[in-house]
Amino acid sequence: MPQPWQTGTVIRIEQEAHQIRRFYIQIPAMDSFDFKPGQFVTLDLPIHEKINKRVRSYSIASWPNGTNVIELVIVLLEGGAGTNYLFNEITVGSELILRGPQGIFTLPEPIEKDLFFICTGTGIAPFRSMSHHILNCNIPHRGIYLIFGCRHFEDCLYREELSELAEKVPDFHYIPTFSREKADPANPLLRTGYVHAIYEELCRVDEGLRPANFFLCGWKNMIDEAKQRIQALGYDRKSIHQELYG
Repeated sequence: MPQPWQTGTVIRIEQEAHQIRRFYIQIPAMDSFDFKPGQFVTLDLPIHEKINKRVRSYSIASWPNGTNVIELVIVLLEGGAGTNYLFNEITVGSELILRGPQGIFTLPEPIEKDLFFICTGTGIAPFRSMSHHILNCNIPHRGIYLIFGCRHFEDCLYREELSELAEKVPDFHYIPTFSREKADPANPLLRTGYVHAIYEELCRVDEGLRPANFFLCGWKNMIDEAKQRIQALGYDRKSIHQELYG
């Protein structure tokens, strides 16, 4: 049975980075908006007569906290009718029609293998949610490798927050990498280049391949290449889970 549409109210908007904003939405009809980290909501935006051309889906960037407020992190797309409406028409106090939570891009239960969270851009959203949830609920886990591909330093969303999270969560490795920045000999921990070389390096261990599940979120080109490379390493495609943007 289809989920009902609900009305949410935008209670805060923050500029996170160039052309990227955080929208905080409260759903007044609910005391608590319950969802699993990794799920998304669908917005019905007044940008077209046909509903299939009005709806846009966004991963929830916040984590379950017992409130009726969720956070979405959204990038303004050139020529994108949905994001242009959100950036140009939506202000604090605006109402949005939405439904959710939806999706099965969620953590395995229990977590029995290492997790590779591989993302670009606002694809960081579900992994931010998952990582905080693991900490808050003290969920048993193995190694977690959050590999975040960015172009420039200023594109690295939630950088300080996730760096602090890596200090709090046991065996949690936060690894941003920058495709259009130069390597710095004075900072050997700075990674440059694309995400693929990093997970290929980390997956190989002395005894062969690290037992792992892979979660991919971001643009289609990155996901397509990652799926090919992960399977070329020797992993089964059933170990790969994806959430596609664009």
